[in-house]
Amino acid sequence: MFNITFSVLKQLRPFLIFVIVLNSCTSEFKPATFETISIEESFEADITAMYNKASGNSDLGNTINSTIEKAIINTLSTPENNEVIKEALNDFNSDYIKFKKDFPEESEPVWELHIETEKTFQSEEVITIAISTYEFKGGAHGNDKIIFLNLDAKSGRVLNQKDIIENEADFKKLAQSHFINALEAEVKNLKIEDFFFGKPFQLPENIGFTDDGLVLLYNVYEVASFEQGYTEFVIPFEEIESYLKVN
Repeated sequence: MFNITFSVLKQLRPFLIFVIVLNSCTSEFKPATFETISIEESFEADITAMYNKASGNSDLGNTINSTIEKAIINTLSTPENNEVIKEALNDFNSDYIKFKKDFPEESEPVWELHIETEKTFQSEEVITIAISTYEFKGGAHGNDKIIFLNLDAKSGRVLNQKDIIENEADFKKLAQSHFINALEAEVKNLKIEDFFFGKPFQLPENIGFTDDGLVLLYNVYEVASFEQGYTEFVIPFEEIESYLKVN
């Protein structure tokens, strides 16, 4: 009996190997691919939206798309619990229409909402989406913001700074030196004392990947006055490789 069983197994072995190889090929990870979505609708407010969307209908793609839309909406001044961009745009337009109805004598310019994203980096481990939004509801100037959305390339999970950077204390020293170098390269004769509102150097809320390295970006008002605008600089990969948990 044992000899017969062993003989059968020997005959089945090539088939089993083929099945294992076939399964490994069919279950090979497929990275997300992206397309650009543009919302072409007519609004009374000045509204535009162009953003990245993962193609197809995979679980990974659906997770990424849901996360991107929520991140975009969260940058707006009044997200109003929306989870779909089109709903957020319609709500902004409705608020503008209501404002004109409630204050017909006001001569404020047309409200504006502009949304744009860019995939700045993609590897086997991480995807970075830069999200730029601009809102204007009257007043001296509008509000613009840029955030970096870093995603796990295999799950779509959002990666925070602790998921990306290790040995944060030493990385902070390296970032500070690059911040100072970036200021010295400017023609405005700025010094680090002109930033951070009298506090010590701090890492920005936004850190993201690009093909040139890790970009660190401070939004308007984050570390300086409105007149300073955005403050950003890039640390090349060769200098930060030892600090990265993903790349």
